[in-house]
Amino acid sequence: MAAPHAKQSLRVWLRMLRATTIIEKRIRGYLKTEFDSTLPRFDVLSALDRETVPITMSQLTDHLLVSNGNLTGLVNRLVEDGLISREIDPDDRRVQHVMLTAEGRAAFREMATSHEALVDSLFAAMSDEDMATLLHMTTTLNSALQNGAHPAEDA
Repeated sequence: MAAPHAKQSLRVWLRMLRATTIIEKRIRGYLKTEFDSTLPRFDVLSALDRETVPITMSQLTDHLLVSNGNLTGLVNRLVEDGLISREIDPDDRRVQHVMLTAEGRAAFREMATSHEALVDSLFAAMSDEDMATLLHMTTTLNSALQNGAHPAEDA
């Protein structure tokens, strides 16, 4: 028995992939051109901007869903650039705490404002109603995926 929506599911997935790829490419280009930055740098600054206290490198990797090895070099460069600070935990020298510096917070806020305007412009062709529908649909999909929904496998 064929899975529900089989061909339609493939088409939707490919269109979602294409749209997200185009959006990500434009964001990457914009950050490079306007701020001489990368999307991973933006993501680290964004994660740290949401924190009110220093967090451990492990917490940061959990927030970003990346490996610690991938993050170490990026954090080192952000520290060198004065955008984040890093301190060794006095109780456990293997643990490092990171946080935005004042300069890093200001730089991120400037990037975030421009980033938001860019993303908004990328969705300009959609009506408010379409945006609300898309938001609802993607929320439903994300929730089902996170809850392990595998209807085709459950049959």
